[in-house]
Amino acid sequence: MYVTCAVLLGFLLDSLFGDPLRRLHPVSLLGKLAALGERLFRRLFPKTAKGETAAGVLLWLLVCGAGFAAPFFLLRFLRGVNFYLGFAAEALLCWQIFARKSLAEAGAHVRRALGRSLDEGRQAVSMYVGRDTAGLDEQGVIKAAVETVAENTTDGVVAPLVFLLLGGAPLGLLYKAVNTLDSMVGYHSEKYEYLGKFSARLDDVFNFIPARFAAACLIAGAGLLGMDNLGALRVFRRDRNRHKSPNAGQTEAAVAGALHVRLGGDASYFGKTVKKAAFGDPDREITKSDIGRACELMTAASVLALATGCAVRLTLSWPLF
Repeated sequence: MYVTCAVLLGFLLDSLFGDPLRRLHPVSLLGKLAALGERLFRRLFPKTAKGETAAGVLLWLLVCGAGFAAPFFLLRFLRGVNFYLGFAAEALLCWQIFARKSLAEAGAHVRRALGRSLDEGRQAVSMYVGRDTAGLDEQGVIKAAVETVAENTTDGVVAPLVFLLLGGAPLGLLYKAVNTLDSMVGYHSEKYEYLGKFSARLDDVFNFIPARFAAACLIAGAGLLGMDNLGALRVFRRDRNRHKSPNAGQTEAAVAGALHVRLGGDASYFGKTVKKAAFGDPDREITKSDIGRACELMTAASVLALATGCAVRLTLSWPLF
């Protein structure tokens, strides 16, 4: 009950206030540690495939170890001082781990900017995606925003929820450390091909079950919102494994089917065109309103995941972490 209540309160606080402490946000601190660790291990290890791979493993252990150990010992100490102080700290950390409101705000930001001009839309979406955005047309900007909302339904909401319910804030921050490292070094590029390989593989492992749970919640959420949940299920079953990532295609396929649009396709990264699979059918052209619909779908899926996860934890009566 302790962890479940902390998670519920954290989700509520995120829905009300988003991320007000950006500079002191735990994920920001993990990112700074990752950047420091990368510089350190690049100096210590030779610039060879084996050397950079070893550096990548140690970088993962440093950042993810800190992501778990710091909240674990902090919360243990605070609970020893006062139970309610420990609970308040746990709930506050849960709040910082969720990103549902931030994700919805990102979608709204892109939609408003695109309403003003294409250049502003490109600039806005560049804040949330890794691809090159300077050459995107209006539909390209919209697709990038919808795809980001779809993929981050897993990374920003459902996967953190799963790990929070399994082990409270320590396990939730361990997941955020894994995800942060993947977003920073998990690229197929000359710079990160070997140093980021371990982080990328572990991110795939950590997201494997949450991505499929998120897709199921998106499909169910489509039905609750009056969207095409059967179409979402059909496209999900057909297209979900087309992505190079074992997880990203799960939620993108579900959202594409629910909206009756085609997502994915080739994209430019660091000036190079990368061949990517497409999801869904081009039943109609994607429009700015689809960004809002994707955000609504993400929110519905988040609430369903929260209700399901909390019900399972309470039913099984798992012990406190």
